[in-house]
Amino acid sequence: MLEQLSGLPLTLLSFVVVLTIVVFVHEFGHFYIARKNGVRCQAFSIGFGPELFGFTDKLGTRWKFSLIPLGGYVKMFGEAETMQAIEGGSNEPRALTAEEEKVSFKFKTVGQRAAIVFAGPAVNFLFAIAVFWILFMTNGRPVTEPVIGQVTEGSAAAEGGLQVNDRVKEINGRAIQRFEDIRGIVPLSDGSPMHLTVERDGRTQDLTITPRMTSEDNGMGQQQKRYVLGIAPLAENGKSVVLNPIQALRASVSQTYEVVEGTFIAVSQIISGRRGTEDLGGPIRIAQYSGQMAKSGGVGFIAFVAILSINLGLINLFPVPMLDGGHLLFYAIEAVRGRPLSERAQEWGLRVGLVLVMALMIFGAWNDIVHIL
Repeated sequence: MLEQLSGLPLTLLSFVVVLTIVVFVHEFGHFYIARKNGVRCQAFSIGFGPELFGFTDKLGTRWKFSLIPLGGYVKMFGEAETMQAIEGGSNEPRALTAEEEKVSFKFKTVGQRAAIVFAGPAVNFLFAIAVFWILFMTNGRPVTEPVIGQVTEGSAAAEGGLQVNDRVKEINGRAIQRFEDIRGIVPLSDGSPMHLTVERDGRTQDLTITPRMTSEDNGMGQQQKRYVLGIAPLAENGKSVVLNPIQALRASVSQTYEVVEGTFIAVSQIISGRRGTEDLGGPIRIAQYSGQMAKSGGVGFIAFVAILSINLGLINLFPVPMLDGGHLLFYAIEAVRGRPLSERAQEWGLRVGLVLVMALMIFGAWNDIVHIL
């Protein structure tokens, strides 16, 4: 249905669909484990701000879509006091009754609270694994033999000694099964020399090649800088292989791990200054990619949703107050100390976290605008 639209309507609709799916998955993880631990969930919202429409279930949870589709939340009974403090309200809540304490998030054990918080990112990862699993069993997994079909003249590969018909066996000690593995590894090299093991005419050779930064079209008419070797596969070697359930499960777990690993490497390179910040994007770029993937068809769009789900889960695990990882850090400290941090310490931590998150969102939005211009 999405690919039948075009232009701005397609971009906006695909953006809303993508965010709705990944946010619902994330928040449902919190919601499900909260209810399993006896916490009363007062609201489950996709989006922020005024409610657009919704309904209340038999247990009293208000399920709703809100005006600003840039996230979501599960409002749990007993966790509002800290938020009141952040917003400038009273942080002196009334005493709860014994019955209310039983369904209050605040009065659950540190282990229960940690499980509820961790469940959101965990379900994001499980969702992605399930999506890849189904895709690999139905549509198949792209498999291109890691045999070089083209070496760009004057490229790093040409100067490093790579030749047509070389089969790449390893890069930096990592086994290469598909040409897609090369495409995943090289852009994350940060320009450091790479040690390749190739098979040529039945013999194994070791080469050291330093990738070069180049600008390439990202599929949306914009130039994006990335490290490349300057090689391409044999065109006839690409195919899609349908996997059995066991193979598909292994491949889907591996695919999810590769996305997590790649994200960690890229973030660490940005923090250390070895990679520029131009790859950091915000809602505008997500919308652009959503529209582009919708145009490419159902499989590409579904895979994009899975990748975005992984990134949402991973980012939320960063130990920054306001994110799930920040709450988990508070609970870890509580477990070690035997008592939680003071309300004031948590309040200030959350305020700092809010500033950091807002600064990152603004920076991402600025990068989006620069890319458009």
